[in-house]
Amino acid sequence: MIKMEDIATMNVKERILKYAAIFAAVVMLAGCATVGPDYAAPDTKAPDKWNTAVPAGSGAADTSRDSLASWWANLDDPALVALIDVALRNNKDLKQAKARIREARAQRGVVEARLLPSADASGSYTLSRTENNSEAGTTRNLFAAGLDAGWEIDLFGGLRRATEASQAAYEASQEDYLMVHVSLAAEVALNYIDVRTLQERLAIVEENLKLQTETYELTTYRLKAGLVTQLDVDRAKTNMEETRASVPTLVTRLAAARNRLSALMGEYPGYADPQVADPKTLPIAPLEIALGVPAETLRRRPDIRSAERELAAQTARIGVATADLYPKLSLNGSIGIDASSFAGLFSANSRGAAIGPRFTWNIFSAGAVRSNIEIQNAKQEQALLQYENTILLALEEAENAITAYVNEQKRAQSLNDALLSATSSTNLALNQYQSGLIDFQGVLDAQRTLLSVKDNLAVSKGTVIANLVRLYKALGGGWTPAAIPVRQGSSANGEKEKKG
Repeated sequence: MIKMEDIATMNVKERILKYAAIFAAVVMLAGCATVGPDYAAPDTKAPDKWNTAVPAGSGAADTSRDSLASWWANLDDPALVALIDVALRNNKDLKQAKARIREARAQRGVVEARLLPSADASGSYTLSRTENNSEAGTTRNLFAAGLDAGWEIDLFGGLRRATEASQAAYEASQEDYLMVHVSLAAEVALNYIDVRTLQERLAIVEENLKLQTETYELTTYRLKAGLVTQLDVDRAKTNMEETRASVPTLVTRLAAARNRLSALMGEYPGYADPQVADPKTLPIAPLEIALGVPAETLRRRPDIRSAERELAAQTARIGVATADLYPKLSLNGSIGIDASSFAGLFSANSRGAAIGPRFTWNIFSAGAVRSNIEIQNAKQEQALLQYENTILLALEEAENAITAYVNEQKRAQSLNDALLSATSSTNLALNQYQSGLIDFQGVLDAQRTLLSVKDNLAVSKGTVIANLVRLYKALGGGWTPAAIPVRQGSSANGEKEKKG
């Protein structure tokens, strides 16, 4: 222990040599090996190509281009683009994810600060008085000030591993934000497609209701003329009212889709209504889709990137736990001044200083340290399995999305062909009924078929675009590195932060 009196007697050269020796020893100790496994990203081999036959014109294009990053611009629908832009600014889930990034960034700063020295200043004032029976009491003032400093020397890298873990966790929070970003854009688009599909279905119902009303009126006139029985009139009315009964259900679903759009935009119900009040046709699917290859999808999907960062963080935590097996060394120092008056603190002779190392070693913990190491190893194994499972689920989602998109296009084409035939047969049946060649049942069957085909075609066209949106989401589309809300700056360990 170095006392202030000894320091005062040293000449300048002796003090320089002494502190140089202490500094050299600290540097050598701090450069010791870091315990725990060094992280290496898993070598994941993705399939060379998609298992499902890709749509024509959708080969292995570059999925990193803007067409995938902002896929909603490819649908050529300004209203949809505007809705997604508002949602990406105001959505509450996205703002929560942004706050979690700030939390992880601050937590990283807390951990990094442990690598640096710390200092605490203190001051106190004490008034004491002693009395006895024979003499007057004595009053004494005591002013004290001090400075305590400490630095834990990271002998075995426990603090460095903790910093690695916090950095990886911070990066994982950024990927989680991107995943919310991707999902939000897709959900806005899906609800928008629901709105447009329901509007088209309502228009179809109203068109068919008009046709069935004319048919009902025709049967009424023919009944008055004695050409048909009451049965035909009742059948026509039944058909008309059944069609009318489907309107409230569609209106309810349309209102729910609009309200969901408003909520996704971070607003109260009704906010999105003006933007989608006027019925419009569904967005048009682009002729080419940037599918790329599976390996590109695995590199791009934020959920896979987040799982990989969680694995890196957990690997570093093994080193944190392992460091507890080894001794800890810290360098501590203090300076203290005592005086009987406040002014005396600046000229007092009562001064003291101390500096020296502190050594601690948990030599017995009943196996708790080793058990904690085993816990962290088990968690790392779980993180690795979670990472691998995330990859499998991502590939499954992408393959299913490709299959659904391709097959729904085929279904829509068949329904479009069926619509031509149903329209022709309905007109023919009505003409034959008016000529007395067929009974009214043939007209009813033709009209019901026409309504069913029209409705199914409208749903199918909406499903085609919805499946395209799901495909873009499955490919990891909907984000760019610039979407990550971080501030550029230097972290405590001197590393430059990067976006994306």
